[in-house]
Amino acid sequence: MSSGAEKIVSNIISEAQIKADQIIQEAELEIKSFEEKESKNLELEKNRIIDDANKQSIMKHQQIISEAKMNARRLELETREEVIEESFSKATEELKKIASTSDKKYVDSLVNVVKEAAVEIGGGNILIHTKAEDKSKIENLVSSIATDVKSATGKDTIFEFGEPINTIGGAILKIKSGEIEINNTIEARLLRYKKILRSEVAKILFD
Repeated sequence: MSSGAEKIVSNIISEAQIKADQIIQEAELEIKSFEEKESKNLELEKNRIIDDANKQSIMKHQQIISEAKMNARRLELETREEVIEESFSKATEELKKIASTSDKKYVDSLVNVVKEAAVEIGGGNILIHTKAEDKSKIENLVSSIATDVKSATGKDTIFEFGEPINTIGGAILKIKSGEIEINNTIEARLLRYKKILRSEVAKILFD
């Protein structure tokens, strides 16, 4: 091969090598760029997964706390209601004991509930229903009660005792025609005032 031909071949080989080197370099750059891009994507994906996990963890934590607070509040309310009901039960038992005696406080209370109901009725001919043993406690006081009722209503009032009733204490009053009836038994009064009393008992027990 002549020197001219060798030179041409050498130039071709040299250019081919340069081109090959350029291709390899470009390929390496592309590979590096791809790896960097993938690395960033992987990092972003990793961060997204971690962020999602953190968010779910926070939400779960908040849910657990919220449920715990609700359960604690419900338990507190249930316990409070139990204590209040127990207090009412004890108060009722105490009232039963007092109402089974001729204690002056109870007799005065009985007189007051009769008078209160008679005034609410508006006076007139009124039947008084009490438990059997309470009749004798106020029988000799009804004329005085009638006088007080007349002063309050302006209407002549006459009391008669009706059939005895089954009650802890107190009285049911009704006009003879039966059109108006006032239940002032201890049970009825407790029931009427229970909401107010519950609030007052709660303050005493828990404040």
